[in-house]
Amino acid sequence: MDWLRGAPPHTLLAEVEEAERRVARRRDGVPELGYSEELPITARRDEIAAALRDHQVVIVAGETGSGKTTQLPKICLELGRGVRGLIGHTQPRRLAARTVAERIAQELGQPLGEAVGYQVRFTAQVGEQTLVKLMTDGILLAEIGQDRMLRRYDTLIIDEAHERSLNIDFILGYVKQLLPRRPDLKVVITSATIDPERFSRHFDDAPVIEVSGRTYPVELRYHPVGEDDPDRDQVEAIGDAVDELAAEAPGDVLVFLSGEREIRDTAEALARRLPPDTEILPLFARLSAADQHRVFAPHPGRRIVLATNVAETSLTVPGIRYVVDAGTARISRYSHRLKVQRLPIEPVSQASANQRAGRCGRVADGICVRLYDEKDFVARPEFTDPEILRTNLASVILQMAALGLGDIAEFPFIDPPDRRSVRDGLDLLVELGALQPAPPAGGGSAREIRLTSLGRQLAQLPIDPRIWPRSTPERCARCWSSRPHCLFRTRANGRRTGRSRPARRTPGSGTRSRTSSPTSTSGSTCWSSRRRCPATSSAGCAAPSSSTTCGYASGRTCTASCARSPVPSAVNSTAPRRSRRRSTRPCSPACCPMWG
Repeated sequence: MDWLRGAPPHTLLAEVEEAERRVARRRDGVPELGYSEELPITARRDEIAAALRDHQVVIVAGETGSGKTTQLPKICLELGRGVRGLIGHTQPRRLAARTVAERIAQELGQPLGEAVGYQVRFTAQVGEQTLVKLMTDGILLAEIGQDRMLRRYDTLIIDEAHERSLNIDFILGYVKQLLPRRPDLKVVITSATIDPERFSRHFDDAPVIEVSGRTYPVELRYHPVGEDDPDRDQVEAIGDAVDELAAEAPGDVLVFLSGEREIRDTAEALARRLPPDTEILPLFARLSAADQHRVFAPHPGRRIVLATNVAETSLTVPGIRYVVDAGTARISRYSHRLKVQRLPIEPVSQASANQRAGRCGRVADGICVRLYDEKDFVARPEFTDPEILRTNLASVILQMAALGLGDIAEFPFIDPPDRRSVRDGLDLLVELGALQPAPPAGGGSAREIRLTSLGRQLAQLPIDPRIWPRSTPERCARCWSSRPHCLFRTRANGRRTGRSRPARRTPGSGTRSRTSSPTSTSGSTCWSSRRRCPATSSAGCAAPSSSTTCGYASGRTCTASCARSPVPSAVNSTAPRRSRRRSTRPCSPACCPMWG
């Protein structure tokens, strides 16, 4: 509202009247609220409302299935929140944000996008009359750069805070700094397996309300993989557990696995083992929205859902009565010795294991089969290490510098990062030219840094710092202002990832087929010519001889035969390797207009 400063009085009066009419319309648009008496949180509704009325920050800790995610926005609406500003409700994953928004809108009897909306990357259903906005924590973090005071919101619900991702820790630290300047802002922090005392101390002894009690009891069974047969692998153990659960009451099975490859291998084994009428569905983050929503659709017969840890929190897959927990997950960790970010498969914490077991206690008495013994469970850490303690901090440091939040060592993180990680991140950014050490002035510290012009540009892009040297504006300075999207075509996008499906032989032929993948380079095309490179399987450039390969698209140079003329893909595709000489000429604008 800075543009109103110095405006005539009649203009100010008109704006005030329009704001009052807007608030009145939003107040009239609040739907009728109802609560399910079956949910444990309903019994603590008055206590939560009183705490939220009297305090800026409230910590709500409860077991899975207590109804925190869907009922807390209703409690906020009942208190009159969401009228003068949005109720922002964050989720760690896009799938959770969409499904929770659909569920709350259904309970309120409203179409999605009106009273309840959601926003994730590339998709938004939020209108002028929206009262509750579901979103990923990354969306809220991005909005901080545009709205430092978060004036669009009068209430924030930070859900699944126990995951302690970088975004969640950054948001909690920023909100702690913001609260003294926004006394009207209310914050609710909730999770099923939270450490309430730690969060309460971080927010100056905020009140903690515990909502205990799962809707239905869950029986735990421990069946280690190599207990009876040392040669039995995980896939066979899952098959045995599914057969064991088939003898119980009818119900669907949710199997937790560590990654996509394990999901595909298990799906193929179960398809050969189970009756044809059994439906086997995968569920992981890279699936399309349509494929992800298949697990929520009604179905006849029995269904087995193979999921990664995306199904641990917020999501309630209908009909699930049984869970098979492999006990592992891919957890990102930064190696201080190798200076690389790794993604090893590690045992999950006790909190994550309890979250998984709670998935089968939603609709009826459940059974959770854990493919490890009870001693292994007791020896595991109680909570998962916060991501800020196990990741490269270059991106975090850059974003903090762009937002002007000061030194990372002084930022109010719940768990301060390791000094070695901070030093590695600073060294990487200085080496890339994104940060520049500032000379000490007066009483300034010699470690003080400042953001360069290149750093401001790179801070706008969600790119890993390690691939920035291949996409910096100096390499395409002529098109930086007109084609900023060219930065996304980095070398990393031209390589197959470990999550892509490997080649396998097709039945009845000696050739290999390869399942298509968004990150696959086989058969990809040049950025400018859209033609296939005939001599290599990577993206090439079939442009005139005055230019070479589109190195920006593939990160590899084109063969000499390809650089001479655009020939059919069958020609030279089997040429001897020594004849495929690499061109060392720089990429010409005729081939790739992204390069100068």
